[in-house]
Amino acid sequence: VSRWEMERWKGRVALVTGASVGIGAAVARALVQQGMKVVGCARNVDKIEKLSAECQSAGYSGTLIPYKCDLSNEEEILSMFSAIKTLHKGVDVCINNAGLAHNEPLLSGKTEGWRNMIDVNVLALCICTREAYKSMKERNVDDGHIINVNSMGGHRVVPSADEHFYCATKYAVTALTEGIRQELREANTHVRATCISPGVVETEFAFRHHNSDPEKAAGVYESMKCLKAEDIASAVIFVLSAPSHVQIGDVQMRPVEQVS
Repeated sequence: VSRWEMERWKGRVALVTGASVGIGAAVARALVQQGMKVVGCARNVDKIEKLSAECQSAGYSGTLIPYKCDLSNEEEILSMFSAIKTLHKGVDVCINNAGLAHNEPLLSGKTEGWRNMIDVNVLALCICTREAYKSMKERNVDDGHIINVNSMGGHRVVPSADEHFYCATKYAVTALTEGIRQELREANTHVRATCISPGVVETEFAFRHHNSDPEKAAGVYESMKCLKAEDIASAVIFVLSAPSHVQIGDVQMRPVEQVS
């Protein structure tokens, strides 16, 4: 990673959604380490507060600001952006990381589970992107970045009924990221849009997904040497540090041992 290219982000503001655990927490930590002012949001901020203290005691040059927000509620998202504007002027980098999967097959699943996946995986991402761009435009920020944490499930449908609807939401993220890129070009801005599409990452994700079957969840991670959340954080740093004329569209990454 070019240190010079990361220098320009020092002191700038990044929003990381779903920052309490897993990929979000690793990304938040990495950005604080690079000297950014990071607003980390989640429904439960206890873990973000703990991470913020850890970053401080590690002597990282940035800061992590915890913010409590339910991303399935648009009003809460809008009030978060309003607070960021008041306290930190606005958002320069928006990392749409929050995402979830419910075990709800297409032929027998509950609408409530589908709706929650749409609300968080698709709508919250769109709302945060719209508000982040509005914030950049208001302040004439022309070098901002929107990074969507997608999934390999946004590029192929896994032959497993409990993941089909989740894959559909991630296919939406693939289409939305390209749509965002095109609209940014139409607006004649140099704000960039990227998605990062990991395969199996060892986090709490599978345990939340298979919450009634912890053995199945553990089996997902024991079957191979998985990606770590830090690997995705490194990809975020790589994407942000690309020279300003380079736009990385998608980073697809899997564990070497992952078959499909």
